[in-house]
Amino acid sequence: MANLVNLESVSKSYGIRPLLDGVSLGIAAGQRIGVVGLNGGGKTTLLEVLSGLAEPDSGRVSHVGGLRMAVVTQRTELPDGSTVGDVVLERYGAEHEWAADARVRSIVDGLGITAIGLDKPTANLSGGERRRVSLAAALTGELDLVVLDEPTNHLDVEGVRWLADHLLTRRIAVVVVTHDRWFLDTVATLTWEVANGRVEQYEGGYADWIFARAERARLAATAEEKRQNLARKELAWLRRGPQARSSKPRYRIEAAEALIADVPPPRDSVELQAFAKRRLGKTVLELEDTTYAVGDRTLLDHVTWRIGPGDRIGLVGVNGSGKTSLLKLLGGDIEGSTGRRIEGKTVALAHLRQELDDLPGDLRVLQAIEQVAGRVVFGKQEMTASQLGEKLGFPQARQWTPVGDLSGGERRRLQLCRLLMAEPNVLLLDEPTNDLDIDTLQQLEDLLDGWPGTMVVVSHDRYLVERVCDTIVALFGDGRITHLPGGIEEYLNRRSAAKESTGPAPSAAKVEAKKSAADLRAAQKDLGRLERKLDQLHAKEEKLHASLLAAATDPAKLMELNAELKGVQGEIEDVEARWLETSELLE
Repeated sequence: MANLVNLESVSKSYGIRPLLDGVSLGIAAGQRIGVVGLNGGGKTTLLEVLSGLAEPDSGRVSHVGGLRMAVVTQRTELPDGSTVGDVVLERYGAEHEWAADARVRSIVDGLGITAIGLDKPTANLSGGERRRVSLAAALTGELDLVVLDEPTNHLDVEGVRWLADHLLTRRIAVVVVTHDRWFLDTVATLTWEVANGRVEQYEGGYADWIFARAERARLAATAEEKRQNLARKELAWLRRGPQARSSKPRYRIEAAEALIADVPPPRDSVELQAFAKRRLGKTVLELEDTTYAVGDRTLLDHVTWRIGPGDRIGLVGVNGSGKTSLLKLLGGDIEGSTGRRIEGKTVALAHLRQELDDLPGDLRVLQAIEQVAGRVVFGKQEMTASQLGEKLGFPQARQWTPVGDLSGGERRRLQLCRLLMAEPNVLLLDEPTNDLDIDTLQQLEDLLDGWPGTMVVVSHDRYLVERVCDTIVALFGDGRITHLPGGIEEYLNRRSAAKESTGPAPSAAKVEAKKSAADLRAAQKDLGRLERKLDQLHAKEEKLHASLLAAATDPAKLMELNAELKGVQGEIEDVEARWLETSELLE
């Protein structure tokens, strides 16, 4: 079957810098491709060229005849004078037409379009609402291919999971630029890495891409350099963490296990907590009997919440549930109508807000960081201002850029650098991953792994929250702060259960869609179980080979071991066949 889209020797430059240099690749029907790379490396340019929004400087881009394609870029242009309903439901004449379509109802609900309001003028929408409206309008059509540039940026964790389930059940081709690693790992069957004008292709999602990068580093580096390689630490987390998954049996090869054999856990929680207690004492931040309302909506209703030394807390909730307000209450930026805020005497608090703080526009990047401090210590790790800047996406050459010339994403990274240089012992982080590429996210997580203090994180990046936080709490809109022992998965399950208990009886199509998504998640679990079984069988096979060598002079023992080996090999074949069946179901 012909590819939906083909790129042949495509090149594209802006100024003197080639973003694409002789790139040839194709998109097949049903492929789900995640696009990753550094900010400014050419990801958006690749999407614009393959979708026809931009012409290549050289080479050829071809689309199969009759291709039904939708493109959602970061530039959201909506028709003047239109309403939300006009844009999202333009294909439908009357309300009963779209309301009878289970898929369209799911899109309208899943992306929060109902909450925005179908009658709301698009001129009155916020930036995040405009992105959701554009995404919903694209998904309501009959499609062969959808091209998405950062679709999860303005979705909460519930919306991100809905979008992942939707794309899995649609069985259409997907090309998506995203820095959301959970989404990438869940959706993508192929990963494209855009770097230095080239596009490298890797089978699978984020876990497979990280393995490939780590293996490449292993082959190229010395033993000590390997030990320090961030990709190895990330691979170890993927194999040990709560969301550990793998989509290809190559994770069984000895090279992968050797790669992470001496990598310690991401952090020593006991040691960090003990250190935090020495720095902070018993009292850190407390809200006692606090009530906070916005208009007629009560976000917190006589809440008491005590945050201790070394606590690492992830805060989740739907958009508008009060997460940012809660961080502001903790930071002392606003006050509740009842109760009080208590702050420990030794607390040195830093608050990363979604809004950009004023930055010294007359200084250069390195000078702006050094204005706070020349050196900083994270647990056992000491860094200069320049080294911290490099970790958070400012290479040496970029450190001499005037602050006034920085992009919005770079200004946010500089804001984070300045906060960390002050060596706070309490961090309040409101969407810290906005505008960060995957490599910078890894560096940030590496810093936070060894950071010995108290942390409260609000983020739609599920991967980051599960990686750096030990406790998850949620705002469900009932005025309380709810602890979730089961983490984000428990939050999503509670939200689903609440919707089912309050909503109308689901249609057969909705039930079938939900069943399909559940089947896929069950298949992913089966895949993991089968791979663990294969690991055990291969280990047994290796031992039998060793025993056969040792029994070379004992014919009777050789026959007995050989028969056992054949049995194990037959079992391996059976399990691998089941693995292939399950893998095909997922794909």
